Amino acid sequence: MGNTQIVQKLWNLCDVLRDDGINYSDYVTELVLLLFIKMEYEQAQAKVKFDHRLPEGCRWPDLRDQSGLNLLNAYRQMLLDLSKNDDPLIAAIYADAQTRLREPRHLEQLIKSLDAIDWFSAQRDGLGDLYEGLLEKNASETKSGAGQYFTPRPLIDSIIRCIKPQAGETIQDPAAGTAGFLIAADHYIKQHTDELFDLKAKDRKFQITKAFIGMELVPGTRRLALMNCLLHGMEGDDEGVVHLGNTLGQRGTELSKADVILTNPPFGTAKGGGGPTRDDFTYKTSNKQLAFLQHIYRSLKPGGRAAVVLPDNVLFEAGVGTEIRRDLMHKCNLHTILRLPTGIFYAQGVKTNVLLFTRGTAKKPQQEENCTKNVWVYDLRTNMPNFGKRTPFGEQHLKPFEKLFGRKADGTSRRKEGDAQGGANVAGGRTPGATSTRTHESPIEEFRWRVFSRQWIQEQKADSLDISWIKDEDSVDAANLPEPDVLAAEAMGELSEALRELDGLMQALGAGDQAQVQRGLLADVLGLDNAE
Repeated sequence: MGNTQIVQKLWNLCDVLRDDGINYSDYVTELVLLLFIKMEYEQAQAKVKFDHRLPEGCRWPDLRDQSGLNLLNAYRQMLLDLSKNDDPLIAAIYADAQTRLREPRHLEQLIKSLDAIDWFSAQRDGLGDLYEGLLEKNASETKSGAGQYFTPRPLIDSIIRCIKPQAGETIQDPAAGTAGFLIAADHYIKQHTDELFDLKAKDRKFQITKAFIGMELVPGTRRLALMNCLLHGMEGDDEGVVHLGNTLGQRGTELSKADVILTNPPFGTAKGGGGPTRDDFTYKTSNKQLAFLQHIYRSLKPGGRAAVVLPDNVLFEAGVGTEIRRDLMHKCNLHTILRLPTGIFYAQGVKTNVLLFTRGTAKKPQQEENCTKNVWVYDLRTNMPNFGKRTPFGEQHLKPFEKLFGRKADGTSRRKEGDAQGGANVAGGRTPGATSTRTHESPIEEFRWRVFSRQWIQEQKADSLDISWIKDEDSVDAANLPEPDVLAAEAMGELSEALRELDGLMQALGAGDQAQVQRGLLADVLGLDNAE
């Protein structure tokens, strides 16, 4: 049994929780409080990564061997004891944790169901990956509302392959959510260091306790993140990998400068419209994404790399938005923008981008002005499918971008414009600020991958980064529209045909009298003597 099947079994347990009056938004929190106790026991039994982290009296057998009201009372006491644990990380995970289960039989059913899962297969595939699969499943269920915190896994993995985090680097996510970016960065490093065994003992300890740092505002989400990290062998400091706090408040000033920052900040404006409380920000704004962008490029070490998911408004917002973009392009080399397709996030229709940049320049990491010379843009949005459950977004859609991005994590690989919409890797065309030789019949307007000079962005776009050039095949050319009377006649004809079909359907359903009444009302509206 693979992790996907186990995740589905775990998700099916939410039916038990629903029978106890627990709603979608609390499903995963309630389930993982119990699931973590089981996973910790399985990990310790298999002697993977560490021995028991939970104290005696708060382990899985202490629940499994009880039943009825004694079981429910023991579980409630266990949660309270864990919240007061001497291990600060365990105490943080179970801080203020309470079960909403009221029926002992439902808790007993959950415990028996978890015991029946094929944990040998789960161990083989990794308990951390199983846990994260559950978070991803939760995010895909629109009723739960959790998708707003969850960045699609294919996108995270693609960003990681471009940024290439390395052992010894400090990696930060100032809007950590359930720690997806940090987990993926850790996985990438472990893949390239034989699960850290290639490193010296002190370097392994650094990776486990100091390499990763995140911050999350929502306590429940932070709880999920701490569990996620611990199951992946990432401990962090005394507060864990993910600290509780507001990056846009004074707590954010405590975050040290980082070699790599990977994040997907929350959308929207600051509550009350007053903006962040950080007094170290040069540009005051109530736009949370613009405020996060300031934090990110200011928090990079010289030569540090960043990839941040941002909505379109950050690219074109005037006023302070323009000032922040200028400051970004002064202090950093904004080498790449990836225009993402719609439909890949929980909020349908939200248009997002990935900005990839490096503090300073490759030759002069300490440089503070005029660092951006050219911005490369990959349009993965125009003339793309409508992604969703029926058309899932996967890594195959990002592979062409990764190939054109190049091997160098700082975005300085030799690049050529190309990748026509048809999918061929082509090079050529002339574009503002750069020259290259045409080697393909496709006009440059059909290329997804183009470069724009800093001078052109300033002079032609007034420092807006909302750059698009491919003609949308679904768009309507206003110059070629029919006359208004023709359009109105076509609309009336389509409406009439629809009304005829509805009338036929009502007749078939035996609702002829109701159909007659509706035709009479329609006749009155249109001023007709007879609607038949």
